[in-house]
Amino acid sequence: MNTIIEYEQIIRPGVFIALFVLLGIAEFLAPLAKRRESRLHQWFTNLAMVTIDNFILKLLFPLLAVGVAGYARENGIGLFNIISLPEILTITLSLLMLDVLIYGQHVMMHKIPMLWRLHRMHHSELGLDVTSAIRFHPIEIIISMLIKMLFVLIIGIPVLAVIIFEVILNGLALFNHSNIKLPTPLEKILRIVFITPEIHWIHHSEVVAETNSNYGFNLCVWDKVFDTYIDKPTLTYEQMRQGLTEFGFDKPLNLIELLVSPFKDDPQPKIKNKT
Repeated sequence: MNTIIEYEQIIRPGVFIALFVLLGIAEFLAPLAKRRESRLHQWFTNLAMVTIDNFILKLLFPLLAVGVAGYARENGIGLFNIISLPEILTITLSLLMLDVLIYGQHVMMHKIPMLWRLHRMHHSELGLDVTSAIRFHPIEIIISMLIKMLFVLIIGIPVLAVIIFEVILNGLALFNHSNIKLPTPLEKILRIVFITPEIHWIHHSEVVAETNSNYGFNLCVWDKVFDTYIDKPTLTYEQMRQGLTEFGFDKPLNLIELLVSPFKDDPQPKIKNKT
């Protein structure tokens, strides 16, 4: 446990890079659907976006959630720093509470119009791949981090739990956004508990009812409990169109267009109505 905390700065990026490479290779070998845009444009845009996000986070929040967890522990702040529970129980409860927090935050991003203007950038992707997991507007990332830091402080989430959760969250986000077709038996087993690509792809469908479903990032239990779970899409994954009608489906947005999109008037549809 202490080793994980000590080498956190190596473990987190190391796991991220390893999974990114493995999933990127898997997309070549077993895609869930045909690519909708060039890999070069998609990867450049999304990797540039996450670089901007990380720079801003480091600039504004030097401590981040891990630092806040350490501060809370040292000063006896938060529920788990007041009550005494076995460490394994504290870690387990912390991971579950953080996961339901992310679920609730995701729902909030869809339901509150001002926040949706930020989050819709993530949904403007014309076709998901592994890099879609890191495609978020910097302001959304700031809001998300503030919520997480406040929650960690109030609950007294242990440092170890924050590190484990961040590794799991990043890893499963890469996995369930990726363009990978899992073997059917494996898909059926995994989706009992986890969000798989086939489940999360439904959330990125242009069909509004499907966009407003499957909010989970790690566990699918919250969607099932709160009745936001959809098992299968209306169309097949090859036929499914991802993205948002208001941004059009003719070409992907570039980096500048994505960054300014929350501040522009609602865009008009760029596609012609079918007659």
